[in-house]
Amino acid sequence: MITITKKIIEQALQHKALLYDKHGEEHYNLISALHKSMRSSDANAAVYWTARMLEAGEDPLYLARRMVRFASEDIGNADPQALILANTVFEACDKVGMPECNVFLAQLAIYLAKAPKDNSSYIAYSKAKKDAFETLNQPVPMHLRNAVTDLMKSVGYGKGYIYDHNVPGRKSGQQCLPDALKNRKYIG
Repeated sequence: MITITKKIIEQALQHKALLYDKHGEEHYNLISALHKSMRSSDANAAVYWTARMLEAGEDPLYLARRMVRFASEDIGNADPQALILANTVFEACDKVGMPECNVFLAQLAIYLAKAPKDNSSYIAYSKAKKDAFETLNQPVPMHLRNAVTDLMKSVGYGKGYIYDHNVPGRKSGQQCLPDALKNRKYIG
């Protein structure tokens, strides 16, 4: 009786199989490794994990979407061009497809890994989201409301609003959060 092993199958195919399950644990392990490698500024690991996923059959648009998210979540305002580049690579991958778009994704993985990091937008949004759910339906301050009718003007909509473009230095200091959150800071 002949036992068929992985080695026999690989020899028959003359191709080594990459361990990958698109919808299982290994899929999530690999995307986590890519994300954390880019976050750690390890461009070598980032391009390796990118290649590993693509060569195993991952959808290039999945990788591109994850990199678009990474560009905002982990790089953010430290390099605003990262998001523009990531979106451009997503569009290029969508237009060109595999195997040609592999180089686009490798370039992006390297760029994102080497870029300066700033996750303040991610942190700020998380805090603001928590407050939004915990303080539901806080009223917009009257001076920030748009008075589009005479009735709205008569009840105080827009009264006291300061047009910051007319302020030297363009910082009026007017309150823009609801009263319940007026001293809340989302950005450090």
